[in-house]
Amino acid sequence: MITFDQKVAELLNNWQVDGWPVGNLILVAIAIVLSVLLCGIIGIEREWRGRSAGLRTHMLVGVGSCIIMIISIYGFPMMFTEHRDVARLAAQIITGVGFLGAGAIIHRNNGIKGLTTAGTIWIVMAIGIACGSFNFFIAIITTLTVFLVLTIFRKVEAKMNDKKIILVVTAPVDKPVLGKVLEISNDFDAEASTLSNELINRDGVNLLQVTLKVVFNGGESKASDFIARITSEVDATDIHTLNNHR
Repeated sequence: MITFDQKVAELLNNWQVDGWPVGNLILVAIAIVLSVLLCGIIGIEREWRGRSAGLRTHMLVGVGSCIIMIISIYGFPMMFTEHRDVARLAAQIITGVGFLGAGAIIHRNNGIKGLTTAGTIWIVMAIGIACGSFNFFIAIITTLTVFLVLTIFRKVEAKMNDKKIILVVTAPVDKPVLGKVLEISNDFDAEASTLSNELINRDGVNLLQVTLKVVFNGGESKASDFIARITSEVDATDIHTLNNHR
């Protein structure tokens, strides 16, 4: 079965003018330009969100993947013509970009940021490979789908996270922090569960740092009132929440 993209690629590959494969050149140009446009769409969304990997990073990853895929197809015409595997370079792209995406992930204050950006870096690599292998329709549909996930589903995620906070409380070891937090959680009809307990030393004072996940029951978020009461009633040196939006 031949797909629409493969039919277009076949027609352009066979187009010659006075023996020169101009159709092949046009096909490669379309692949590179399309990878710039599609990966740029995702990069603009990340740039607008103020993420570390923005427009240029996403465009470069996508175009680089596209070019490597084109080289894998056309770059070795005289070597291993019958048995060459054009997917070998694509496999190396996946491995390399995986390390690049890992660099966008930041672990700080018991929270993780950058997972979504790492995912978009990985997906623009896939879009670049799709363009470089002349699967233009797949690349366009994928870009539209990813853009919808980053925009519309972000609002859905934010709505869900309105009922959940990650609370980090730091207090002297002799203070009944956990018991007081659980008592206040019960008053707010919320379920609090401990994620981690850590003994730390700050300026020669031993402190207990407790990280909790608090989920509010019912249809209304009471996070602001909950945090205000925790701040006023819990004898802690530091109280803050972690941002769950990436």
